[in-house]
Amino acid sequence: MAFFSRFCSLKTLYLPLETSAKFLQLCAASTSTSTQTISSTRKTFSHMFQECSNRRALKPDKNWISWSAAIAGCVQNDQLLRGLKLFKEMQREGIGVSQSTYASVFRSCAGLSACRLGTQLHCHALKTDFGSDVIVGTATLDMYAKCHNMSDAYKLFSLLPDHNLQSYNAMIIAYARNEQGIQAFKLFLQLQKNSFSFDEISLSGALSAAAVIKGHSEGIQLHGLAIKSNLSSNICVANAILDMYGKCGALVEASCLFDEMEIRDAVSWNAIITACEQNENDRKTLSHFGAMLRSKMEPDEFTYGSVLKACAGQQAFSNGMEVHGRIIKSGMGLKMFVGSALVDMYCKCGMMEEAEKIHYRLEEQTMVSWNAIISGFSLQKKSEDSQRFFSHMLEMGVEPDNFTYATVLDTCANLATVGLGKQIHAQIIKLELLSDVYITSTLVDMYSKCGNMHDSLLMFRKAPKRDSVTWNAMICGCAYHGLGEEALELFEHMLHENIKPNHATFVSVLRACSHVGNAKKGLFYFQKMASIYALEPQLEHYSCMVDILGRSGQVGEALRLIQDMPFEADAIIWRTLLSICKIQGNVEVAEKAASSLLKLDPEDSAAYTLLSNIYADAGMWQQVSKIRQTMRSHNLKKEPGCSWIEVKDEVHTFLVCEKAHPKCEMIYSLLDLLICDMRRSGCAPEIDTIQVEEVEENRHQKVKSNGFS
Repeated sequence: MAFFSRFCSLKTLYLPLETSAKFLQLCAASTSTSTQTISSTRKTFSHMFQECSNRRALKPDKNWISWSAAIAGCVQNDQLLRGLKLFKEMQREGIGVSQSTYASVFRSCAGLSACRLGTQLHCHALKTDFGSDVIVGTATLDMYAKCHNMSDAYKLFSLLPDHNLQSYNAMIIAYARNEQGIQAFKLFLQLQKNSFSFDEISLSGALSAAAVIKGHSEGIQLHGLAIKSNLSSNICVANAILDMYGKCGALVEASCLFDEMEIRDAVSWNAIITACEQNENDRKTLSHFGAMLRSKMEPDEFTYGSVLKACAGQQAFSNGMEVHGRIIKSGMGLKMFVGSALVDMYCKCGMMEEAEKIHYRLEEQTMVSWNAIISGFSLQKKSEDSQRFFSHMLEMGVEPDNFTYATVLDTCANLATVGLGKQIHAQIIKLELLSDVYITSTLVDMYSKCGNMHDSLLMFRKAPKRDSVTWNAMICGCAYHGLGEEALELFEHMLHENIKPNHATFVSVLRACSHVGNAKKGLFYFQKMASIYALEPQLEHYSCMVDILGRSGQVGEALRLIQDMPFEADAIIWRTLLSICKIQGNVEVAEKAASSLLKLDPEDSAAYTLLSNIYADAGMWQQVSKIRQTMRSHNLKKEPGCSWIEVKDEVHTFLVCEKAHPKCEMIYSLLDLLICDMRRSGCAPEIDTIQVEEVEENRHQKVKSNGFS
């Protein structure tokens, strides 16, 4: 072994080509030589042969050994097309091929994902009587597997007259890479029954299969097998175990294993960083990244991808900027994987302008980066920008995927643009994407939020599959439109179908109870969350219960519920109570709610407005005047309400007291007629005292500016 190491370190080498080739064969045949040493030796020779090829040194004495060496050198140095061209030239010269020649060209096809060319070369191997050779067969099935053609790979494996450990390893790893974990396990068990035992490659493949199927118990057994066979200290096996625990959600075991590892390479660091990120422990992800840098280990694009996801998850913009700076400094550039992760990070941190700039500077604008921008605008409540970017994506000839359609449907729901929603629905039907549960659920949600409950219910009933998200969308739609009884019936049906409810389900159910005014049923479901479904109520659920109790006249009970919560109340829950006080006319509780709300947000104009209206309803005009003065001194104005409606594929937006709409006069004339009809029928419109004062003040200012004061 020491000899191999010394050999690899030589700067100058004078050996006949035939001797060099025989030495390589000796390396390959040696069982006592480590994988790292063989790899180093191979690289040394590949570099030498590549130099020979570049200088045309093979010209004087060309035979199959020199050609094979040159082709192997090209492949080893990632010059895959050059290797294939040399093979073609070799055939023109009429020089015969060997096992190693075929192994190199099949590796080139695998690297280029050139399955068609690989199939042609497979036919060539069959014609030259190498079809039954186990080395050529193994290289061929590896090529098919890397081109994602598993049916042909397995067919070839079955037809091989003799199997060896390498052919089994190639097939096990191929199944694991193509996310067919069960088949990989079966083959690993079959390998153990044969005369030749498994090695570190077989075991690593089986561990990858456990990661694919998230088989934690299977992974533990394989970990035990690694310890028993003295392979657990092998860096490849240790990394595979680490990756398996991470993907199975066993972050504690992954962390313990990582801490115990005596030797760590870049793969080890990537595995633990990815494990933390995938298990949503963003703080630990960033901590491990810092430790990796301190250990002088150089991050690669996969490291940066995971770290950027962690920055996005924490919305840690400063950390994300620092990582971006490191990427620029490393000279990595905006490669596909890293570039898309950067776009996603900036989007989730709300920096949409920066995200767009990076997107357009990417070497290749992938579907991930397009989707990141579209969903980023949607998350920032900029639905119009999201739809604009979607249109630009179509103009660029990029085909949307399931996630794109679902995101744009969500923006249609936010803007109530049912016309665009129907167009996308038609495209989804055309592309036969309705089997996707996420898309079906989004369609149900979109139609209900656009007020089209008929189509929403139709989509729900026709859905080929329904998960908790689909049920939640339908229950929420019914609750939102005041169909409380229907929402509760759907919930009972959902339980009958053995679909487990989640936190979002109970928010909709409690809202439905509020709409039907059934406080008893609301309290029953609220208590059922923890006692039966082990779901601890969150702020949203408490807010719903405050609304339920308040609407049933139990304002004091609602206040006590807030005071007894296991966590601090937020602005939303105090605002809910304040709104209930407006309905019930409870001034005492309203003052407490407003005081708590203004402690959280002293600039909340809505809190002042609500309290002012409560005082006005109670005839407490002196208090109304005080609130008005306070708002003036703090320079606070009520934010004008905004609504929009889609008519003939055009969205019309309206602000309170705003008269910019081209049909403004006609709209206000119709509104006056409606108010007159309301008054004649005994209904008086609700007056917002703050808004009335502001309108009067604005009118007075306009009169003064025209010189009529």
